[in-house]
Amino acid sequence: MTFVISPIPPARLSAMRTSGADDAGAPLAPFTTDEDGAPLRCCLRNARAGERVALVAYRPGGTAGAYREVGPVFVHADACAGYAEPGVYPEAFRPRRQVFRAYDADGRITGGVLIEGADAEPAIEELFADPAVATVHSRNVIHGCYMFTITR
Repeated sequence: MTFVISPIPPARLSAMRTSGADDAGAPLAPFTTDEDGAPLRCCLRNARAGERVALVAYRPGGTAGAYREVGPVFVHADACAGYAEPGVYPEAFRPRRQVFRAYDADGRITGGVLIEGADAEPAIEELFADPAVATVHSRNVIHGCYMFTITR
């Protein structure tokens, strides 16, 4: 199955950086991380110790009404190269348990599955077997934070 993995759109992050505010209207507060591991939603890799990052509120597209959540995500504080392999599942997320939430064209939840990142592709195929599914969001199991979007 062919799919596309999309991080937070670079133009959206650029607008946040330019305005100095996130999707909740809070000021950006960049900091230098002192350890590896924060999942960066701009380039879909883990942060490395010494990198400038920011924890921002983000509202992903593809949802509507009550399903249109705003939540915390880590991003680079400054522009980065982004995610270079949209047709490939991001390796940094393979060790992570995730929830894949499926949404229809109207932005309403149509289903979901709990997955181990190592088993991502079969779960993606299973969700997109339903023609009503327009988009899938990957979310953190414990905190519910948005990770990235998957489309056909």
